[in-house]
Amino acid sequence: MIEETLFEAEEKMDKAVSVGKEDFAAIRTGRAHPSMFNKIMVDYYGSQTPINQLASFHVADARMITVQPYDKSSMGVIERAIRDSDLGVNPSNDGQVIRVVLPELTEERRRQYIKLAREKAENIRVSIRSVRRHAKDALEKLVQDSEVGEDEAARAEKQLETMTKNHVDQVDELLKHKESELLEV
Repeated sequence: MIEETLFEAEEKMDKAVSVGKEDFAAIRTGRAHPSMFNKIMVDYYGSQTPINQLASFHVADARMITVQPYDKSSMGVIERAIRDSDLGVNPSNDGQVIRVVLPELTEERRRQYIKLAREKAENIRVSIRSVRRHAKDALEKLVQDSEVGEDEAARAEKQLETMTKNHVDQVDELLKHKESELLEV
């Protein structure tokens, strides 16, 4: 029972960290990379579809990405979705590909992105702590129901605290890396 609870908690914490990595990848830095587009959804024939399922992305240079839609008729909706996203870009369409030129990041915009990264990191930490709280409640319930002893539960709680600290440290490391990436000029 204890092992199951700890295993489930660790899986959920790992998932929170991996979602955090995706969120950080979507925050724009000075260089162009296709993962910036991962969170953009396109209204494709009435359903919300991730843009990376509708087009391929090619990094032409450090500040330009070309987007090649698989279906040429979807070019307009893809272009509109990119324009309406929080990337702050104005894509151009030549009938074959969509060119997305990323403007230079100003100091103010870099600070905004750092603030956004810190908010995302805090949300990830909160979700990790929430997983810890639920696991701790499950362990306390096992003790109350006399399914495990108090010593076993105390050892499991220590393991849970260590696990939580490790995952929060991973998030802090991701944040530190993203901040240094954003501050590069």
